[in-house]
Amino acid sequence: MFPIILRDPEATRKLLEAILDSPNGKRSLSRLARTCRAFSEPALDILWRDLDSLVPIIGLFPNNLLKKARRPGLGLAKTPREEDWNVIIRYSERIHRLTYDETSNNVAASIFPILEEHRPRTYILPRLEELTWKVETPAGLDRCALFLNPDLRVINLEIGTKFSQLNHFLADMSSRTKLTGFSFISPTSLPDAFTELLLRQDALEKVVLVAPGALSPGVGRWSASLPRLKQLQLDLTGRSMIAVEGFFDELRPRSGDSTPSSVGSTDSGVFSGEELDFSDIRKSALRLTGDLSSKGSFTQLRRLHLTGDVSNIAVFVKHLECPLTQLDLVIEDPPDNADWQDLCGLMCERFGESLQSLRITATNSSKFMDLVRSTSRAEPASSRLSLEHLTSLSSLTRLDIDLPESVIFTAADIESLAKACPNLEIVRLCPLARFPQNLGPPKISLEDLAPLMRNCKYLHTLSIAFHAKQGTAEILKERSASSPSLLRLHVGHSWINEPLQVSVLLSHLTPRLETVKWFQEKNRPGFIEANANSWQMVSNTLPHLQLMRAIERSFAQTPPVVRPETSEKAVDATVKTMERGVFAKVQMMDFGIQWSPSLIDRAVDAIPKTTTASIDATPQTRSAGIDATPRTVSAAVDARVFTQSKSIETAPPSPVSILGHSTKKQSSVYVLPSIIGIFSLAYRLFIAYPLSIPSQILGMAMARLPNWKGVQGESYKREPSGSPSAALNGDVVPLENLQVRQ
Repeated sequence: MFPIILRDPEATRKLLEAILDSPNGKRSLSRLARTCRAFSEPALDILWRDLDSLVPIIGLFPNNLLKKARRPGLGLAKTPREEDWNVIIRYSERIHRLTYDETSNNVAASIFPILEEHRPRTYILPRLEELTWKVETPAGLDRCALFLNPDLRVINLEIGTKFSQLNHFLADMSSRTKLTGFSFISPTSLPDAFTELLLRQDALEKVVLVAPGALSPGVGRWSASLPRLKQLQLDLTGRSMIAVEGFFDELRPRSGDSTPSSVGSTDSGVFSGEELDFSDIRKSALRLTGDLSSKGSFTQLRRLHLTGDVSNIAVFVKHLECPLTQLDLVIEDPPDNADWQDLCGLMCERFGESLQSLRITATNSSKFMDLVRSTSRAEPASSRLSLEHLTSLSSLTRLDIDLPESVIFTAADIESLAKACPNLEIVRLCPLARFPQNLGPPKISLEDLAPLMRNCKYLHTLSIAFHAKQGTAEILKERSASSPSLLRLHVGHSWINEPLQVSVLLSHLTPRLETVKWFQEKNRPGFIEANANSWQMVSNTLPHLQLMRAIERSFAQTPPVVRPETSEKAVDATVKTMERGVFAKVQMMDFGIQWSPSLIDRAVDAIPKTTTASIDATPQTRSAGIDATPRTVSAAVDARVFTQSKSIETAPPSPVSILGHSTKKQSSVYVLPSIIGIFSLAYRLFIAYPLSIPSQILGMAMARLPNWKGVQGESYKREPSGSPSAALNGDVVPLENLQVRQ
């Protein structure tokens, strides 16, 4: 049967969370989950709910897949199979918040492609609600897409410089998630299309923008348009008051900006070609006089976190009209006294009835001086942060001031704080402040804390450095200075004289005090061993004095209550009534009023004067004719080849035959070719030549006729370029000699 505490899941969760917050809490929860079966599941849920690295998830793979079983972050030696993911899937249902820091180098980059390619389902961590991703390279930012699931509600991005694919990542993130919280911290400026990329995220309740460009009017308009925005964090460091004012420029447009007298106008009232911008000068003048009207916005905003100079914070706070409940300020220390006074007045005026928590810390640049001071190379802190400017913060329950320079408080500050904030429960006033012997003790004493005990009836935690001395008789006799609610006191580096007398005063001021803490580390800067030993004596003697006072109070006899003498008497309480009538007729009178408006008819001739003019737009033209007929010359050439036939006797001379009949036969063979040649010559002389000579003469005569030129030119077009006729037809005719027709 389960213990009684396990029957209530909420009580079990509270108990396990308290164990987790204790020293070595994770180790205790791990041992509890392995020891008690009843506590196993609830303890594992708390233990795996928040992971600050991916190493525990990678360590769930079997040891044979890991390169080194004791260092899972080095990656996998083998590709995981489907059954190797069973343990990861079972534990992934418990993970709700995950943090990845690329600069820690505890996870190899080679593990991410394996997880993406071989994951058994789309989302490895399906119940992941918050993801914190800190990277310095574009490749590290791309790995974040592996954990973007539809149930993701909060994304915290801390990136470096030179991220060219930032627009693509923001567009992908906005399309795949529906966020309630978004944080962007980077030295890189916000993209120009930042508001358009996050236009789909209209359910945001928390926005953190710590990057250049976060104070642009477009970002101010976008953040003010979020209907559920409750928490906002901005960085005003290094910005002018005009730039802070520009954050609200597009929230509530005002009329009259076109007139020279308006604050937002750039018109100087002088008709000039080059206008100067006088809006910044007018805004500065009106801000100094207090006449600059607020534009009002962020009606649902409840938590505000601002970083920067006190003057910039005052300008920003002046535009807010919402009932803030928590205000966190990271200021440059020490602040200017006038700016701090203005900021205190604005806080009490705007958030006096709603502000519940006020936390003031220093920027990193201011903390650097405290680091230098710890090495004994700088002067001790001696600046004062006055609390006398706080007039009314009736709902404030928590005040936390931790500054390295402004550590001086006076009795007047404590008294003003007790009057302005009567409902304080937790007060921390620079508990880490150091007061070396060359600087002297703190300005306030233990007796000066009496106004807090007297006015703050709910105060249970107090952390402050003071000078503990013996109490006066007046304070020991004042019963109202005893606080029944104060339970925890942290004195830090407080000075102390006469430990026994301090214990007596503490037993009177805090009769129910449970714990007293102080710095006991000898290597801590500002440690004074004599003070630490004295506070140890106070811690030892205080419980005995408290017990003695409790016993003495129990001995006090309460005076008996004197009961007044009573007697019974009867009284006739019958009410006498009387009827009376009143005539209430109303007198009425009629009045008539005749009214008629006076009308005036007025006609205005609105016919515009027109003038008709005709323009001759006919272009002037000029015609010119050119005779481009080429001159041709025709010539006839007799291309016939003259041939001449000759007969040659090629037969070798035959020897003279002795016989007579053989000589006669050879002579007849030579006579026949001679006869043919004679006839051929006669044909050429009497037939061929007489016919060819007249045809040439006739062709030359016909070439001089016009009609014959065209026919003859066409017949010679097909002749090759190298022929004599082609050379005759290629005569060049100069254009200067051509006649132009007007």
